[in-house]
Formats: sequence, C-alpha cells, structure tokens
Amino acid sequence: QVQLVESGGGLVQAGGSLRLSCGASGRTVSSYVMGWFRQAPGKEREFVAGISRSGDTTYYPDSVKGRFTISRDNTKNTVYLQMNSLKPEDTAVYYCAASPRVYFPSTSYSNRDRYDYWGQGTQVTVSS
Repeated sequence: QVQLVESGGGLVQAGGSLRLSCGASGRTVSSYVMGWFRQAPGKEREFVAGISRSGDTTYYPDSVKGRFTISRDNTKNTVYLQMNSLKPEDTAVYYCAASPRVYFPSTSYSNRDRYDYWGQGTQVTVSS
C-alpha cells in the first residue's frame, strides 16, 4: 500500500505558474499509474492529468492541455504537476492518485474510480 502526500499549492495570480509535487511512501511509485485530479467547491472531482508507469505516456483533458504537464521521477518516488498560464477557473483542491491495476487502458486515466489511493489534497487558488 502506498501513501501519497501533495505539496506545492498556494495563491497565485492569473497567468502565473505553480508546480505541485506528490511524494509517495510505503511502496515505490513506479508500481503505479499516477493521476492528478481537482475539486472545486460544489463541483465533482475532475481529471487533470495522468501518466503511465514508465512516464512515456501522458493524458490531459482539453481544459488544461498545453498549460499543465505531468511528470514523474521514479528514483525520487515523486510525481509532479507543472501548471502554467493559470486561470481563476483552475482554483480547486488538487489531489494525487495512484492505481496498481495491471490492466489500465487509456480510457481509465480519467476515471477516478480506477484509482485506489489518494492524497489529502493541496489547495490552489488563482486570483484574477
């Protein structure tokens, strides 16, 4: 079982950047498909980015494509989310998630039910 801890959130002006980190303990992060999700007040948790075990394949929804970049450093047991050109609508609590499932097709990356482990979240607030 893996434990996940997010960090790097904060307050930033529109157009600014933040880099979130997700540190893993208990198991090596290379065993897991990793994802980032976010949840704004009164809204459902939504997919932001996903990355394969090797890091060769990444997925993004249209809302963040070209602005956000997910990456992983398996030697540091850490996954990152680089967020550029931030908008007020990016304001949310951001969660890191991990899945140990061997079969994980591309359609699974955006499905929060396919992830078994979650961090506690980190707040990102973008002011206009």
